[in-house]
Amino acid sequence: MPIISQFYGILIYMYKEIGGHHNTPHIHVKYNEYTMSISLNGDILDGKIPNKQLKLVQAWIEIHKDDLNAAWYTYNNDGEIIKIKGLE
Repeated sequence: MPIISQFYGILIYMYKEIGGHHNTPHIHVKYNEYTMSISLNGDILDGKIPNKQLKLVQAWIEIHKDDLNAAWYTYNNDGEIIKIKGLE
């Protein structure tokens, strides 16, 4: 599970869809002991992180929506990891 971005102690991961695409495009987020899966539309799929960090992740997704979609499809089709700049 490669890290594609990190900012303010938040780690953003992407998993490869083994056996074909079966999930909505999403990322996995880790912050301290918290974990969450969130769609590239900003909808929480599973888990939970503190509200302050959730707002940062949702803002980051909105800013990088095109990059995230490209990273999702590139990683799942070609296996190439695309790193995305974090918030500053």
